[in-house]
Amino acid sequence: MTETIDRSVLDVHGIAASPDDLRGDLEPYGPRIGADRGTPQTSGRILHASADGSIEVGIWECTPGGWSIEDRPNTETVMILRGRATITDADGTRHELVAGMSLTLPVGWTGRWEIHETLRKVYVTITGR
Repeated sequence: MTETIDRSVLDVHGIAASPDDLRGDLEPYGPRIGADRGTPQTSGRILHASADGSIEVGIWECTPGGWSIEDRPNTETVMILRGRATITDADGTRHELVAGMSLTLPVGWTGRWEIHETLRKVYVTITGR
């Protein structure tokens, strides 16, 4: 079966972020909703969002703290720019994240984020099951 792509929802322009963009100031978003450890504060900048809202690319930062996620509504792929965190899957598998590492959390993922040192990441989210 061949799947047809609806190209009307795709942005055909490239997305480029300079080193200054990746290191620069971010917009404060406020406290991380659902945090149960610490008082993590988040900030970020959206670099691209598709017209239909199904794809988002941006930079996100969070101060130390922890929270659980249940049945993730989208797929997220990240590249860690700085900081340190532990991601724990529902089965107990731990992923230690530091600068230069990447990770993909698929739709439906359940687990926990623990930010140990203020973390900055580039992310891509894709919504839909």
